[in-house]
Amino acid sequence: MNTVNTSNSIPNYLAWSIISTVLATCLCCPLGLLGIVGIVFSTKVNSLLAQGDIDGARRASNTAKTWCWVTTGLAILGLVVNIIYFATVGSAGYMEMLQQYQ
Repeated sequence: MNTVNTSNSIPNYLAWSIISTVLATCLCCPLGLLGIVGIVFSTKVNSLLAQGDIDGARRASNTAKTWCWVTTGLAILGLVVNIIYFATVGSAGYMEMLQQYQ
């Protein structure tokens, strides 16, 4: 009987979750913190695998992946908004906006 090592085939997306959360929060707004949901589900994958819950690990992996995409989308949206804002108001206006945030 062949057994498949399922722990290697179920990704946890932890690195993607962390990177997209940081980028989305920096580039977009506090909405980027929604990526924390992805981080939580990413960390559940390995613990569920350790418990032998393969189906639960797959569900957690798929949920983490969904939240990674949402957070990546927010990061891309924030980047585009920043580029458009910078292109329309110039560097002086952009720097003034950054100073107002501080």
